[in-house]
Amino acid sequence: MSNLSEGDKAPDFTSKDQNGKTVSLNAYVGKKVVLYFYPEDDTPTCTVEACNLRDNYSLLKRKGVVVLGVSPDDEKKHKKFEQKFALPFTLITDEDKKIIDEYQVWGEKNLYGRKYMGLHRTTFLIDEKGIIKKIFKKPRSKMHSEEILAAWEAIDKQKNI
Repeated sequence: MSNLSEGDKAPDFTSKDQNGKTVSLNAYVGKKVVLYFYPEDDTPTCTVEACNLRDNYSLLKRKGVVVLGVSPDDEKKHKKFEQKFALPFTLITDEDKKIIDEYQVWGEKNLYGRKYMGLHRTTFLIDEKGIIKKIFKKPRSKMHSEEILAAWEAIDKQKNI
């Protein structure tokens, strides 16, 4: 399996969101998409990241950005997470890890010397044509929306050169 890179076409997917609605990446062609992968709902770092995106959601939205979160959790767990933290964006279920595999964000992790397989927190910025413009392999959870906004600004500047 080759690694996805900036400039590649983002792999399409179809899955369910926290409300049981079918979501497909192709439905967002024409929009800027933040596709962020996180290990698990309602865990410390995942909550910090989601709340940072929530707190800056109106600014992201004004910039024309759609936020989609993906984790292996099911609809019910996503719904509880959304409600507990008033998350205004879509959370996509990936219990069979098809999307996670397609985006190559599953692999070996190391915690206190213990190796195990898990999801690597990763964010993809996908442009209006479905092209991956930026990949954050280690997003800074406490200020992830600021990283995203700065990256989109740089991408937009390059378009206008």
